[in-house]
Amino acid sequence: MNVFEQEIKVTKEHLDSLNHVNNVQYVQWVQDMAAAHWVRQSNKELNEQYFWVLIDHHIHYKGQAVLGDVVTAKTYVEKSEGVISHRVVEFYKKEDILICKSETQWCLISRSNLRPNRIPNLIVDLFS
Repeated sequence: MNVFEQEIKVTKEHLDSLNHVNNVQYVQWVQDMAAAHWVRQSNKELNEQYFWVLIDHHIHYKGQAVLGDVVTAKTYVEKSEGVISHRVVEFYKKEDILICKSETQWCLISRSNLRPNRIPNLIVDLFS
């Protein structure tokens, strides 16, 4: 499994009125992680042919992060079937404390006709 990882330092801009990371911020981080993983694994040719759209999103909040925490975000594609890619993004505090988990479904779209496109084996292999 191809796991992509980034560290995020919690800043004041990430916080809500309760002084922990805002739920909306996690959603933004999920999107940012998916995009960064795609950019790292893909190439110019793939980017000219395809793009992804989010079609389903489930997020489970299990803990909280506060100002100054360093959050480790990890993402991977759990499986790809037809036109749909199932992605997981997990956020950890202090390396092993899971504070948030997202499960999303993304649809691969062809730039040439703006329609869903069966995920080619080349792309499946990039993320497995």
